[in-house]
Amino acid sequence: MAKDEVGARSPQDAPPGRYAYLVVGTLAVAYTCNFLDRQFLSVLAEPVKRDLHLTDTQLGLLTGLMFALFYTAFGIPVAALADRTHRVRIIAVACTLWSLFTAACGFAGSFATLAAARIGVGVGEAGGSPPSYSIISDYFPPHRRGRALALYSLGVPFGSLFGAASGGWIAAHFGWRVAFKTLGAFGLLLAPLLLLVVREPRRGRLDPPGAMTGPRASVASAILVFVRKPALGFTALSAGLTAFIGYALLNWTPAFLMREKGMTLIQIAVWYSTVSGLTTAAGTWLAGWLVDRLGAVRPAAYALTPGICVLLALPFLPAMTAAHGWQTALAFVVGPSILIVAYLPAALAVIQNGVEPSQRAVAGSILLFVLNLIGLGGGPLFVGAISDHLKPQFGEHTLGHALLWLSPFYVLAFLCQLAAAWFLERDHAERRALRPQSAV
Repeated sequence: MAKDEVGARSPQDAPPGRYAYLVVGTLAVAYTCNFLDRQFLSVLAEPVKRDLHLTDTQLGLLTGLMFALFYTAFGIPVAALADRTHRVRIIAVACTLWSLFTAACGFAGSFATLAAARIGVGVGEAGGSPPSYSIISDYFPPHRRGRALALYSLGVPFGSLFGAASGGWIAAHFGWRVAFKTLGAFGLLLAPLLLLVVREPRRGRLDPPGAMTGPRASVASAILVFVRKPALGFTALSAGLTAFIGYALLNWTPAFLMREKGMTLIQIAVWYSTVSGLTTAAGTWLAGWLVDRLGAVRPAAYALTPGICVLLALPFLPAMTAAHGWQTALAFVVGPSILIVAYLPAALAVIQNGVEPSQRAVAGSILLFVLNLIGLGGGPLFVGAISDHLKPQFGEHTLGHALLWLSPFYVLAFLCQLAAAWFLERDHAERRALRPQSAV
């Protein structure tokens, strides 16, 4: 064991100590910065589009596919390194890298230079979440990981909240370039703090003895787990389809509210950031708490809960686009903000509990590969391309019509969650049937 590793084997049912929550809180702050950097361009889409003369398709590429390709491509090799080496150092280096390229976005003068900076952000952020999932899983036992990973996932709503609030305010007063540079500077200050606060835990220290494996599991072996366990594969696919909806809404709702409902950057900073951020945070935490409670009784709940939630979110989409005035449209943002995010803590818990301790960073990166390639890579680009295609027909109201094209994906995500629920229940029944034999 390396001298900076902490923690001997603890009983699986021992409650996490205060330091465990300090760790997950610190990592959540880093994830907030990570997601804030990722979403800043969506918040500032209108002034950036105007200054750099971009189309909606180009914005969709910059906020979605172009970022996602490099984020997912680098995620798996970085995660493989994290399953073998010091995870905290990897996160600190990644934070430094994505912050430098975020600041570089503020110097962009064209689509090409902004695209290059966004690629750098994606490469840096690839080293953030997979090692964090693995570290958190070594500070919390299996039956508490849903809530712990939900706490970490609060980086998504808080990143959206602070991104819309700070980005909108700074851009309104000093310009969008200063906003990017300021955010990059914050991340550079955060990176050394991670090394000071978070200690590297021993891998698998809170798992049952039978779950322990050697530290050198390969990427191929982690991929094979997804092939051999359809519950994991369908969980990743359903997460990708739900993220397709979530990222499309997250990246285009500010532009929609400004372009078609008359909101200003200051109103986005004050009202949209507050409503979207707080409701998404509430939905993320409630989902983590709920799937841990229900999943302890019936494992299928890890898939049924987010599946039902995404279906319940569907009616809010036409209501938002048809609303008169930004106040009413913003009210219809509340439902999806609470419901759609339920998939994330549930999917993270299924994946982290379904693989060996030595595979957790890579397994988390595989989930993110599917989730972000489909969701982040496809969702914003899909809506942007549809918006450009419909512009001759609908003019300035094309974005609202493009958002309605997301409707079939709600149903597809629900069906994939049903399949994941069936396989989770089947796997649980098989494990239960084997217990008497193993005890003999």
